[in-house]
Amino acid sequence: MKHYFIIFLVLFLGNLQAQFVDSLTYRKALKLAQKYAIVDGHVDLPYRLKVKNFRLTKEYLGIPYKTDEGDFDYIRAREGGLDAPFMSIYIPSSFQKTGGAKELADSLINMVEYIAENQSDYFQMAYSPKDVIKAKKKGKIALPMGMENGAPVEDDISLVPYFKRRGISYITLTHAKDNKICDSSYDTTHTSNGLSKYGYLVVDEMVKNGIMVDISHVSDSTFYQVLRHVKVPVIASHSSCRKFTPGFERNMSDDMIYKMKENGGVIMVNFGSTFLDSRVGRYNDSLRNVLQEILINKDIKDGTDDAKIVRDSFQRSNPRLFSDVGMVADHIDHIVRIAGVNHVGFGSDYDGVGDSLPTGLKDVGDYPNLIAVLLTRGYSKSDIKKMCSGNLFRVWNKILKVAKNDSKLK
Repeated sequence: MKHYFIIFLVLFLGNLQAQFVDSLTYRKALKLAQKYAIVDGHVDLPYRLKVKNFRLTKEYLGIPYKTDEGDFDYIRAREGGLDAPFMSIYIPSSFQKTGGAKELADSLINMVEYIAENQSDYFQMAYSPKDVIKAKKKGKIALPMGMENGAPVEDDISLVPYFKRRGISYITLTHAKDNKICDSSYDTTHTSNGLSKYGYLVVDEMVKNGIMVDISHVSDSTFYQVLRHVKVPVIASHSSCRKFTPGFERNMSDDMIYKMKENGGVIMVNFGSTFLDSRVGRYNDSLRNVLQEILINKDIKDGTDDAKIVRDSFQRSNPRLFSDVGMVADHIDHIVRIAGVNHVGFGSDYDGVGDSLPTGLKDVGDYPNLIAVLLTRGYSKSDIKKMCSGNLFRVWNKILKVAKNDSKLK
């Protein structure tokens, strides 16, 4: 069995090495990362902090030095040039059954606002691209918010404008399970065969109130129904290309990428290794299966001290594989080939994909590594500016303008 792993490693090492660039290119990338506004479509900091029973301290947020926990803090964000991480107001699918989705959303929003208010020298709330630019000029990190899972607005359409007033700039229609709005890419129930009747109302209300429609996590049928229905561009806040992960409906097919071009939307590439290369996931799954067999054969119960000793020894001999920054660039290349450079951005899913981040993009300090690889592939400074924020700003400004014009007609 060990020979199998050695062969597998040899086959993949050529594709999964971190791509190193010369020092001059890296210095150029570093300057661009600091010059251009970098917006990340999805950072799961609020829920991570809630799970950790967050208490506000400067040190915990990386002020004035780096923290050891998670993928985000102020210092690493400054080093990487990150100006506007969309704070994910993440609502687990379980809340659709147990209730309390609105209350959880409010508590996470309160947390983000509390950080901005109590560390106002470093952070600032953001509700528009103009707010992001203002914060950048002041040397602050802007904190826009996106709600991951529309569960908090189920049953009550008036909660759409409520969450707009609370600062939500996009809503991901669902998460891991079908909800009352639409079907999920992870679910097999096909409750509504796409958008529900209520879901159409929610989408219309989002557009009317200037909230971007996020089609990450939705089923294919939901995606197509949304794009046929709306008259505004939409976003995929943290999705990648299905070409590299065949059968993984959470990512986007070539036809969906093309439809995003026709819609005028933006696909913000997810950095998680399982989103980037299905071969990595299969290999890591095989490691887990072999380890489980070893524990069973040795009659060792999982969770015991003996199991920990066996697991630690196995992992040292058979390290997990990760994708790399070059593969993220491959996804960007693929989207550009199909839809053009005006329809791609960054949606890392930092603090949301666990220990699966690719080599070269392990935390929010690493955006210059990606920019450096993009420079080596021939992208211009103008192209990179669009990827960093220009494309998302275009969509964001468009939805705000449509909502403003709609309110004038009333």
